[in-house]
Amino acid sequence: MSTNIFENIADKQELSLADFRKLSQAIYKACGISLPDGKRILVEGRIKKRVRKVGMNHIDDYFKYLFSPEGLKNELIPLIDVITTNKTDFFRESAHFDFLVSTAFPAIQKSGGASIIKKKIKVWSAGCSTGEEPYTLAIVLNEYFQDDLVKPFTIYASDISTEVLHKAKLGVYGLDDIDVIPLHLKKKYFLKSRDRSENIVRVVPELRAQVQYMRINLIDMNYDVPEKMDIIFCRNVLIYFDKQTQEQVINNLCRYLNPGGYLLLGHSETITGFKLPLQRAASTVYQKIEVESYGKKNQSTNC
Repeated sequence: MSTNIFENIADKQELSLADFRKLSQAIYKACGISLPDGKRILVEGRIKKRVRKVGMNHIDDYFKYLFSPEGLKNELIPLIDVITTNKTDFFRESAHFDFLVSTAFPAIQKSGGASIIKKKIKVWSAGCSTGEEPYTLAIVLNEYFQDDLVKPFTIYASDISTEVLHKAKLGVYGLDDIDVIPLHLKKKYFLKSRDRSENIVRVVPELRAQVQYMRINLIDMNYDVPEKMDIIFCRNVLIYFDKQTQEQVINNLCRYLNPGGYLLLGHSETITGFKLPLQRAASTVYQKIEVESYGKKNQSTNC
């Protein structure tokens, strides 16, 4: 009964504009996510869920905790998880994966020369959420190199959220989540639960082991990435940033991209007008140009 009372109290409270703006500033400072005033009602609803989850019954009490030293350290990132939308799917925006197979993979392999040993393809899913994107990449790469005993690729995946990274590492999904995947790939790369009533599957251990997960905040100036990449996915991440932060993030990502490497963005995202060492390779796919060429051009990327 008491829980229901708490829920009713929380549901009837409102998030003041002043508190919303204070929260927006804290989130922007922490991870660059921009929350305009028009998002207040949406954020209010999601905060109420968080208030109940942490066992409080007043938004005011929650805010006092949130802006305490302990709260800023331990609660801000879980709150960001609640506020942002971690929506992703297997083979989302499938044209990107077609481009990898038809164009990017062959070009990267060709750049390795005529050596008998194949050039290793290094891929980074930046903003990987719950893991569907990096596991899709793993499936595509395994299929592309299906005849190779030793697979010539490395996959990294990162997110700011420890919660979604934990889910990604587990690799457990509902049967509905893998509907889009062809049957022969489902059988090859997913294991059904022994309890048929659960309607869940898990990515096979071999595939899970091929993805190295890291927690990275994309607004940091330096990323804890072990090597330069040939392909970086940063899809549906820029939509949370203002223009200034978008340009900063993409420039940072370019520092970790090999010349000739590819950056893939979401279909609703654009880098038009930004000064970047990139040229358009396909729809929402950009290729890094040589530093010398970029220095000579020194102009905005209009893609």
